Amino acid sequence: MQAQLFSLPHCTLRVPRFLNNASPPNFATFQQPHHSSKLSFNVGLNHLFQKSIFLSQSVPGLMSSYDGYVGVVAQCGISNGESDVGDCDDGFYIRRCVQLARKAIGFTSPNPMVGCVIVKDGKIVGQGFHPKAGQPHAEVFALRDAGDLAENATAYVSLEPCNHFGKTPPCTEALIKAKVKKVVVGMVDPNPLVESKGLARLRDAGIEVVVGVEEELCKSLNEAFVHRMLTGKPLLTLRYSLSVNGNFLDLLGDEVTECGGYYSRLLQEYDAVILSSSLFSGNISIPSSQEPGANQPIRIVIHKDSSSSNEIPLAVNEVTDKVIVFTDNGTATAPELAKKGIETVILDQINLDVILDYCNQQGMCSVLLDLRGNSSEFEELVKEGIQKKNICKFVTEILPIWNRGSEIDPLIPVKRLDQGIQVENLKSKCSDQNVIIEGHFKF
Repeated sequence: MQAQLFSLPHCTLRVPRFLNNASPPNFATFQQPHHSSKLSFNVGLNHLFQKSIFLSQSVPGLMSSYDGYVGVVAQCGISNGESDVGDCDDGFYIRRCVQLARKAIGFTSPNPMVGCVIVKDGKIVGQGFHPKAGQPHAEVFALRDAGDLAENATAYVSLEPCNHFGKTPPCTEALIKAKVKKVVVGMVDPNPLVESKGLARLRDAGIEVVVGVEEELCKSLNEAFVHRMLTGKPLLTLRYSLSVNGNFLDLLGDEVTECGGYYSRLLQEYDAVILSSSLFSGNISIPSSQEPGANQPIRIVIHKDSSSSNEIPLAVNEVTDKVIVFTDNGTATAPELAKKGIETVILDQINLDVILDYCNQQGMCSVLLDLRGNSSEFEELVKEGIQKKNICKFVTEILPIWNRGSEIDPLIPVKRLDQGIQVENLKSKCSDQNVIIEGHFKF
């Protein structure tokens, strides 16, 4: 592996040229704002635009290996691997943990993203993050990076260390074996297998433990994982496009599906995307994430048609080999799909609860409901999602188009609500001539 060197104000960083896709690359994403914005929400009528661009910063890393696995650690400073960052508070190091963890966006599900930093005598002596489900956790890479310097050091980790045997050994035991004197944790792990058990094990071993540093930031980092642990359902996000005068559009903006575009990043960040079957039979493009080495989401295809002669489009297998078709048409058969490993689920009535329960059973933490194609297939799903409070977030793309309203609009159930839905955590960014707004529903 070759490395380039470039200088920053306080340190020199080694940036690898990855020769394979073993480690996830670095992607920008929306940041959690310091203060939530709230307003009454009625789709297609009034929107608040914030003319700002939210970017996340991450720390370039070095390749590191452990027991045959490949991970990434970041180092600043002179050749001995130490970084003198001066008198920084705990929040500084937890924020750095989050920066490291974000390197694995789209790669860790169903696990959370986690970063770890080892500090001794005011110097960062080891860093690491969890690169992929099934591979060692962040603490293991950070401790390996620190080596003997981990003894009597402070370990900072964005999520509570695990204390159970899964695909990897407990991280608590690795920290105890390394003889760290203190562990600072961003947030308690909501997973019942972990919840506070890791903290108790560290304290029993005589290690000082501090919890709740930059807690909201750490929760935001893994909001899909946290949501699934607390509710038993994956986080569901509604994505749709509007004209500047508030009418629904069955379009995506220019360049948003290219590498770095918001839609390309969404596809990489979500475990699954729900699509209309009409997209596969018409001329509408079905983009994939263009981010380097991205894991493509599972395509959940909704095929809803009263005509028994309307068979499931065979083109669904041309996008990805990860496809599940939900249909209410019991006579619509496509043996060719089964031969190609595409699963078909026949329901008396397509509903969101069944789809989300299925996704949860498959270990998915996040699902994107993409309103494109045959709008009539989505109207009941959106209505159900709002009534049962299953839709947690929305991503709205405002395109530079002024158009007439359409009679077919999957957002009608939301527009006709007697009372508007309050939204919070509004964030916006510009993409060429388009504006992207992201927020959470507050039911």
